[in-house]
Amino acid sequence: MKLTDDLIKASETRIFKAIFPNTTNHYNTLFGGTALHMMDEASFICATRFSRKKVVTISTDKIDFTKPIPEGTIVELVATVNKVGRTSCVVKVDIFMEKMYDQSRELSVTGFFTFVAVNEDMKPIPIQD
Repeated sequence: MKLTDDLIKASETRIFKAIFPNTTNHYNTLFGGTALHMMDEASFICATRFSRKKVVTISTDKIDFTKPIPEGTIVELVATVNKVGRTSCVVKVDIFMEKMYDQSRELSVTGFFTFVAVNEDMKPIPIQD
């Protein structure tokens, strides 16, 4: 079995998305709820790849929106296991914004998502064997 550090590295998840008008608010920037949805999805994939078990989101913590993400940009979500407990793990998700037609890249949103591994009866189980 791989060491925890190797599993953390192997489970890092990266997703790219274009920000289209149907995902923006009345300021023509990415709607916060859409950003949270994308972050929860990326963190779920990361936690699943790390544990290879059924996991559920049990909490989010400290979501920092530091830069607005305008329509017409590309975002990269980077999800990495940040902490491992007995039945849970915490996944950090960063959203980086890139302009489509130049090389600029900025960290725009950071958040932490906690997942618990569950069995068929939705009862917590060890996240690692």
